[in-house]
This record gives sequence, structure tokens and C-alpha cells, in this order.
Amino acid sequence: MSSAPSRRSIFLGGTAAALGAPLLTASTASAATAAAGRRPGGRVTTGAETAAASGWEMLRGRKVGVVSNPTGVLRDTSHVVDSMAAHKELNIVGVFGPEHGFRGSAQAGESEPEFEDPRTGLTVYDAYGADEAKMAKLFRKAGADTVVFDIQDVGVRFYTYIWTMYQAMVAARDTGADFIVLDRPNPVGRRADGPLMTKDFTSGVGLKPIIQQHGLTVGELARYFNGELLPDEGKGGKANLEVVRVRGWDPSTPAQETGLPWVPPSPNMPFPDTATAYAGTGYFEGTNLSEGRGTTRPFEFIGAPWLDYRYSDRLNARKLPGVRFREGYFVPTFSKHEGKTCAGVQLHITDPRSYRPIATAVAMLAEAAEYKDFAWRKDDDPRPYWIDKLSGSTRLRTMLDDGKSVEEVTAAWEDEVRAFDRTRRQYLLYR
Repeated sequence: MSSAPSRRSIFLGGTAAALGAPLLTASTASAATAAAGRRPGGRVTTGAETAAASGWEMLRGRKVGVVSNPTGVLRDTSHVVDSMAAHKELNIVGVFGPEHGFRGSAQAGESEPEFEDPRTGLTVYDAYGADEAKMAKLFRKAGADTVVFDIQDVGVRFYTYIWTMYQAMVAARDTGADFIVLDRPNPVGRRADGPLMTKDFTSGVGLKPIIQQHGLTVGELARYFNGELLPDEGKGGKANLEVVRVRGWDPSTPAQETGLPWVPPSPNMPFPDTATAYAGTGYFEGTNLSEGRGTTRPFEFIGAPWLDYRYSDRLNARKLPGVRFREGYFVPTFSKHEGKTCAGVQLHITDPRSYRPIATAVAMLAEAAEYKDFAWRKDDDPRPYWIDKLSGSTRLRTMLDDGKSVEEVTAAWEDEVRAFDRTRRQYLLYR
């Protein structure tokens, strides 16, 4: 995972026509069946809250390892590990921290080294970047026979927590441990969109062939992994998987309306609006523009010293649904263009339901590419372009370089989205 760009990603977008044509159909597929655990008008209850309300009954008599980070909270914002540890009859044998660490003290591409947690006295193992072999070694070292996963995802392929979950599932299968997901809502909803990851560009920001905006909760994604990917991984076979479902959640409900506390899943994901934008603007990690890292609105501020007021004018002229672009100026305190005044835009998401983050980001990239100083970010890797790892292939980059329209770019992955949507339907838990 360390060889690829971390959660710093990039986002694509398109014109009003491209954004308006639904590629998937969260709602279409969902209309066929009754909702699982859905209570219209009732409050949203996470899997963690349900499990905690039972006194963690399902964990009694087990040797429990927990994969979590600061987002693993109950409604009162207490952490699930702290809640578990308070039940002295439970045997919590270790905690496994992903990127940014269990307590969230590390920046992008970093983690917390192994330490003893001061509050609980539990050993916290560094699981960031661990492949299935290293993860299995950590599980054996801790003595876990049950692994619990509780992390708030943001619904995007290049956010690394889902790949920590994947490696943990393979390791649990290989060590004979049960795997339990305490499910949480996907803050960007059910919509599936974006390009498919291809084999030649897999990395820590996209280990397997799923589309960019998968539209699944982590529990549903774990079911997808178990049914579609684990049987072909290593020695084969499935994990012994259990998902504790979310109750009262409608997948069309934006994160801003669930009533759940928002804990930043990573240092540069401070608000639900950030997550909504990130599904597309993460793409700017693969360019020489600042994606707003080092400001108070990362992934909502996009700019560079060489942009000007015309950038916002051109984007607003496209009349993209669910978003407006304010001419904005900012000085990043770290990361790209540190200490320099950047001109650009601040995204204002006016309607999360109609907003199409990837198509919007494609439009933003297309307009930025009109400036002579625009460039794709490169490194010394044999696959040098970060954008290719984020988007899953060379297609996005080469189509934009060739001057293809936003409509042509976004249409290029429509068949991939439809195929993924057909496959994922059997793993849905919420309709």
C-alpha cells in the first residue's frame, strides 16, 4: 500500500447531461424488495450500537481482536473498544489500527506503531499496509479467534480502509477466525459510478476489481468480497462472516441527515460534505493542483497558483447538478503548494442527492487541463501516474489528454457500472 498514493485521491466530474444520466440505480434495484431493518421516520442505529446494547453478548467466550479507528463510536461518542473493555468478562486480545492509526494520530500514508493503549491497556498492532500473510501473523500473535471490524468508510475504492478489511477477512479465513462487521451507513449512499479497477493498476488504493463509487456499506462490501473475491484468493474459500446490520437507514439518506455523530474517518475528512466531494475530487491528488489539503476544507477547495477566476466561471457555466463553484483563494499550510496563494474554487454541494461527484470531477479536470501549467502527478514507479492508480487504468488520463468530452469520458465506464450493479444486488442488506 505504501507504494501507491494514500487516501489522498482525485475526483472526476462531467457536464449536466453526463451527470443527469443515471449509470446505476440504487433506487431502481432497491424498489424490488422490502427493506431490511428499515424503520421510516425512526432513528438510525449502527451495528455497533445494537451489539453494545446486548452487552456484547455475541463476543462472550471468544478471543476478540478489533480492527477499528476513531470512527468506531456509539451514539454517545464513546468508542466501541472502550465499551468492550469495560465488560471485564470479555476477552479482548488486541486492537489492529489501519492507516492513520487506531486513535487517529497519523497523517495520510502513515500509521501508529505498535503500542499499549493507555485507556484500556490493550496492545494496538499496526495493520496499515499489511497483506494477508502479515495480518494473519498479527492475529496469531494476539491469539484472536474472532475479528471484529468497525470503521466508518466513505464509499470510495481509493479510501484504504476497505482494503484493510479485505486483507483482514482473508487472514481471518486462513487462521480459522470468525469475522464480524459492525455495519455503518455509506455516507454517499447507494449510487454506483465510476471506472473499474484493472489488474495492471492494483495497489493499496485499489486491490481488487470494483468500481470507484461502489455504493455499498462495509457490511455489504464484506459480503461481496466473501462471495466474489475470497474464493479465488490464496488457498480459496470464504470467511465465516457475520454482519450486524444498521437499523432505520434508508440508503438514499445523505450522511448529513442520519443524525449520527460524524467522526472524521481521517484527518482530512472533517465533514460529511468532505466525503461527498471526495468521491470525485480525490482525483486531484493525481494532479499538480492542490486538493485543499492543508486548509480547513480539504477536497472542497481545489486550486493552484496559476489558476484564476475563469475556472469557477467555466465550471458554473456547465450547470452541473447539485453543486455550485465559488471563486476561492487559499494558502495550504502543508502538502502541495505549501505557503503559496492558490486560486481556484470551493465546491458548495447544494443537493447531495443529485450531485454526481465523479462526473463533476471529470469536468473539473477537463477545465483545469485548459491551463498550460496543468500536469498529471508522477513518481518513479513503473506505473508513474498517480491518476491511473486512482482511476484504475490509463483510460481517464489518456481520454482527457486526447480532448475527449466529459460525456465521452463518463460514458466509457457505463457498461462496467451496470455489470457491477447486477452482481452487487445479491449482497445488498438495505433497500
